[in-house]
Amino acid sequence: MLERIKSMLDSLSKSERKVAEFVIAQPNLVANAPIAQIAELSGVSQPTVIRFCRSLNCSGLQDFKLRLTRSLVSGVPYVHSMVSSDDSAHDLAKKLFDNNISHLLRCRNELDTEALERAIRVLSNTHKIEVWGQGQSGAVAIDAQNKFFRLGVPTVAYTDPHMHGMSASMLKPGDAVVAISNSGRTLDLIRSVEIARDAGADVIGITHSKSPLAKRCNICLYADTMEDPDLYTPMITRIVHLVIIDVLAVGVALKRGPELIDQLEKMKRNLKEKRVRGHEH
Repeated sequence: MLERIKSMLDSLSKSERKVAEFVIAQPNLVANAPIAQIAELSGVSQPTVIRFCRSLNCSGLQDFKLRLTRSLVSGVPYVHSMVSSDDSAHDLAKKLFDNNISHLLRCRNELDTEALERAIRVLSNTHKIEVWGQGQSGAVAIDAQNKFFRLGVPTVAYTDPHMHGMSASMLKPGDAVVAISNSGRTLDLIRSVEIARDAGADVIGITHSKSPLAKRCNICLYADTMEDPDLYTPMITRIVHLVIIDVLAVGVALKRGPELIDQLEKMKRNLKEKRVRGHEH
């Protein structure tokens, strides 16, 4: 919640920003203080405090306090632990695991469940799924194909911009695209998404909330992490994207339900024939 407030500072009004800065400075006090005290210490009116809460998509002060408290007691500090050359293997593992866990918790708490429901519904009823991603996101796209085609939906992953560009114009209403991008600023991917939308396909984006790609999708699942893709290859974002894909795949499997069971059992039997037999445990 604190990182979300920090990311919204520039979009808040002058008075709401005063509340935001006070919350960042004294989160534990705010979590337990009455509205009159929060308003007085922030130097604003009580209605401004309520407006600030609603700017964060909270229904009111109590809802905001509940979410703030949850984020404060999550047990994983939201700190980007920088590695250094003298880190031991133990320190390196701890920093990277903690960093990934904290980002996953943040994205879990901020995931738009209504958008998630809509995405699962689209993918459960579509004629076919195309998954697009370039560079690092291409690896996530291939993982998504690996999961969705087993659910009885024709699925293909395109990681080459020429391929998804050509395919986009051949889509039809009832088809679905999952467009994956860390930055959401890849021109070829954005253009293909625009073509797919014009063709009548449903486009589900997995990207940063403030990106150009997010604005062009029918449905968007946001993966806002603090790493800078212009400086580093995005490692944390890749993990978040993979988990969102897992959530979508399991959601589709549950929606399609009984009709999948025989198909999955048959697939398991075929896979057993390709493995070396060993002792049963």
